[in-house]
Amino acid sequence: MELTITQPDDWHLHLRDGSLLEAVLPHSAKNFGRAIVMPNLKPPITTTSAAVTYRESILKAIPRDSNFTPLMTLYLTDLTTPDEIKLAKKSGLVYGVKLYPAGATTNSQDGVTDLFGNCFSVLEEMVEQNLPLLVHGEVTNSDVDIFDREKVFIETILKPLVQRLPQLKVVMEHITTADAVKFVESCKEGFVAATVTPQHLLLNRNALFQGGLQPHNYCLPVLKREIHRQAIVSAVTSGSKRFFLGTDSAPHDRRRKECSCGCAGIYNSLVALSIYAKVFEEAGALDKLEAFTSFNGPDFYGLPRNKSKIKLRKAPWKVPDYLSFPFGDIVPMSAGEILEWEALPC
Repeated sequence: MELTITQPDDWHLHLRDGSLLEAVLPHSAKNFGRAIVMPNLKPPITTTSAAVTYRESILKAIPRDSNFTPLMTLYLTDLTTPDEIKLAKKSGLVYGVKLYPAGATTNSQDGVTDLFGNCFSVLEEMVEQNLPLLVHGEVTNSDVDIFDREKVFIETILKPLVQRLPQLKVVMEHITTADAVKFVESCKEGFVAATVTPQHLLLNRNALFQGGLQPHNYCLPVLKREIHRQAIVSAVTSGSKRFFLGTDSAPHDRRRKECSCGCAGIYNSLVALSIYAKVFEEAGALDKLEAFTSFNGPDFYGLPRNKSKIKLRKAPWKVPDYLSFPFGDIVPMSAGEILEWEALPC
């Protein structure tokens, strides 16, 4: 079996910087036309000038035979100003502003501590400039169970935000719960959407513990119960325009995952399209795969769809156990497993 589809985009990608950027970028550039590049570096990308510099380093690392285009983002802080939002829009290179609640995930220590108290004027300017807010949707209150943090965030932050600024475009990133599906579907189409990762479509929280602790299946937001996974699969395979591909591929050196305090993040760029195809096939919805991977994202962002094509061929291949680089190893999602779909250039 073989499918030819419009080249997909990745609407949520971590490329890191330095040698790690150079190592992982070819995997994304091979299959994806564009990607929203997340700004949580050290130090974070909080200004337009920093985003321009980061973009230049990405462009230098793109393989010569690739048409990959990075779409830059800013990291929202308590000190971000409306003028910075104007600069970002004027640059023509920044496509969103990322909200990390302080302490929510990797390199989020500089994130927002009080969205409404410290950032409301910035959000109002984002409405004026038509810049989407890209949301890591979890509260960080230690009194809230980690499996409930997305649900509580929706109730305490997202719902009030949409009510106060109904014209603000919001992407709820890497959704993990039936609660998130319900929230996105309840909002006005074209203003609130969600990205969905391969891991949250394929795995539930049992994958963290089967056969012992599995650090390479640990990400944030953390994997949830099977009922939530099923709800997300139903949403993305329904044909709804509100959901689109965002891998949240997040590389870490193996030593930073397999240690006493391992980092959150799953590196899936190598296998993402294979897993999306598997999920859609199992749901009997291969006819809806192209819209999810290639149409819904650019339509939401107001960008043209890609003109190039790729092929998805049903042919078994084995995922490497690890990827070796001079700085160390990266263990990809589904390491050592046989996957049934592979992506090929058209």
